[in-house]
Amino acid sequence: MNIHSLLVTVLSFAVAIGVLVFVHELGHFLVAKRVGVLVERFSIGFGPVVLARRRGETEYAISAIPLGGYVKMLGEEEGEDALANPERSFSTQSVVRRAAIVFAGPAMNFVFAFLVYVVLYAAVGVGNPSTEPRVGGVTPGMPAERAGLQAGDRIVAIDDKSIATWEQLSKTIVASGGQRLRLTVERGEARFPVEVVPELHENRTALDEEAGKAYRIGVEVSLDWSRVGPLTAVGMAAEQTGMETLLILKGLQLMVSGRVPLRDLGGPIAIASAAGKQAKAGGRYYLFTLAFLSVNLAVLNLLPIPALDGGHLAFFAIEGVLRRPLAARQREIALQVGILLLITLIVFVSYNDIHRLVWG
Repeated sequence: MNIHSLLVTVLSFAVAIGVLVFVHELGHFLVAKRVGVLVERFSIGFGPVVLARRRGETEYAISAIPLGGYVKMLGEEEGEDALANPERSFSTQSVVRRAAIVFAGPAMNFVFAFLVYVVLYAAVGVGNPSTEPRVGGVTPGMPAERAGLQAGDRIVAIDDKSIATWEQLSKTIVASGGQRLRLTVERGEARFPVEVVPELHENRTALDEEAGKAYRIGVEVSLDWSRVGPLTAVGMAAEQTGMETLLILKGLQLMVSGRVPLRDLGGPIAIASAAGKQAKAGGRYYLFTLAFLSVNLAVLNLLPIPALDGGHLAFFAIEGVLRRPLAARQREIALQVGILLLITLIVFVSYNDIHRLVWG
């Protein structure tokens, strides 16, 4: 990876994380303010505060560790004295109000994704796979990239046999048996030959399940874009957000059941790589990725794991049923277990990222 690509990847990742964390914490912040809870600090990032400014009763900060953020509310931490101002304390609010504040973070991520999709569908349009044998993208490390193929190239012939459609191109490559192919490539006004050797790779479904092996060179279909009206865009955005939510839940179910290997889990490096790749492909692709990551963040935060929003919501549900909160010691143990699980997951996905980076 050259310096320019690295800078694009890092910047794309930083912007994506910053935007998604800001949106998430903004949800907590707005609902807390709405129900009268005192918000002491709104921070993007964890750890030592790097930059801070106070406006009114709230300090707005940027902290040293950028992978996350938090909203600090009066009476939120265990053992904190909130009796001096009980009406403004988080802990003295009703279960419904506390649950609303916590749920607002993931909810804002869903809303953000929905709004991004609305804008994209209305302003840019809907991308449908093209029937033309035109390269929409090139997979890093695959034969097409090594041969110098680029997005926008049109493959007009293979071994002097005319290629008119993407389906014909795909079938010819799959049927190659791994033999060297001589492509005739059209780029702008120029036409030139390119030789590639297809490689046998595992096909994956949208849920990352194995779907048999096939010969590939690593080119992606191009998209034809068509604009839609505002009402259609709203309907499509809602459908897309809902479909991605179900897709992520189904993927989690498959991982738990062992049908999708845990080695396919990705962490910050995988996210950065995806963000960088889509940013280089164009603004529309980057925004689609940002919306999808926002849905991911919402769904994962709603999992009933202590230390996540979903864990707090589970505590509130138990409190609502028992009509009393769990004992402080029980909550403390659950929180420690949740933090341990999250740390283990972070280490595991980081190992996966490094393994893919080093060995492919």
